[in-house]
Amino acid sequence: MVQSPRGASLAYRAAVRAPTSWASFAGRLATDVVECVDLEVAPERLRDPGPWFVVVDFEAFGRGGRARAWRFAHVTAGGPPERGDDPAAGWSGPAPDDWATSMSQEVYEAAVRRVQQHIRQGDVYQVNVCRVLSAPLPATDPGTGSGEPDAAALAARLAAGNPAPYGAAVHVPAGLDVAPVWVVSASPELYLALEDGRLASGPIKGTAPTADGLSGKDRAENVMITDLVRNDLQRVCEPGTVEVTELLGVEEHPGLVHLVSRVQGTLTSAVAAAPDRWRHLLRATFPPGSVSGAPKSSALSIIDDLEPTARGPYCGAVGWVDGDRAELAVGIRTFWWERGADDDGTLRFGTGAGITWGSDAAAEWHETELKAARLVGLASGAPAHRPDR
Repeated sequence: MVQSPRGASLAYRAAVRAPTSWASFAGRLATDVVECVDLEVAPERLRDPGPWFVVVDFEAFGRGGRARAWRFAHVTAGGPPERGDDPAAGWSGPAPDDWATSMSQEVYEAAVRRVQQHIRQGDVYQVNVCRVLSAPLPATDPGTGSGEPDAAALAARLAAGNPAPYGAAVHVPAGLDVAPVWVVSASPELYLALEDGRLASGPIKGTAPTADGLSGKDRAENVMITDLVRNDLQRVCEPGTVEVTELLGVEEHPGLVHLVSRVQGTLTSAVAAAPDRWRHLLRATFPPGSVSGAPKSSALSIIDDLEPTARGPYCGAVGWVDGDRAELAVGIRTFWWERGADDDGTLRFGTGAGITWGSDAAAEWHETELKAARLVGLASGAPAHRPDR
């Protein structure tokens, strides 16, 4: 047995070849998929020995999306599987001009104004409005033998060019005996962490190129969403234990800065002991408040009306669950690849912004461009060297 960087006991197997199915997250590499479970049907399976690698669509739990977890035969300490001296060089992505957006600038700015009408009417305080970028990407990859794009190579490019605290990837190709998935994420945001009965979240709201660019609107938005997350955690935590441990912290990431707050609480004894603990945790907190809005139920209804394309794993959750420990990121800065019945495959990437009464429609559009520029550039062939912050 070996210890992972985060202290969990892992069954070790030296990698002798590039695996066909694998997952990585925060210092764990799993290979050779065994099974996939539907978390809407059997969330109690997450109490079984893991770790389980989790991908949950934004629209899961009654809104048409999927919530799934995969278990693998072998787990080691490490990142995505390497396929040579320069893994990032194996990625062949779309051309920069191949990307299309689900909402043009005109349509997006109109959506911002629609949200502000809802705010004026008292329906909501804040709504996160997103658009999905997509580009054709044929299902060819001689490097892995899966017939699908090399997720490990894209993960390596992102790790080199846009390192993120919750970098993750899950690739189970089609044609195996379990459900397929292809997701690569460079998320900077913690959705849920569970350890020793303590549940924590790290909502991000407020984005600018530099700290000097963060505005009063950014700070007000962060406070709103932090309060929403605090209320979510109170649904499954002991009264009086939920606290904001950090408010409006400034975090630097490649090419931009974020405002980040931290909230944590102690699970109730009933939730901690429940066989379907994760049904309670996900139902209480999902989708993450930072990518939905406040009040959450009203914001989700407005999102469904305004956004023409499902977000899928973007703005959902990706991470791992292992017994009484878990770490799930918000699925932002996330790529996912799918092959439809009438195409050779499409790579997608989501980007969005939080809309308040103080929003400027054009500025919110440009925020979505800022969030997408570096990541889409890396996926389209920009140099993958580690950036200066």
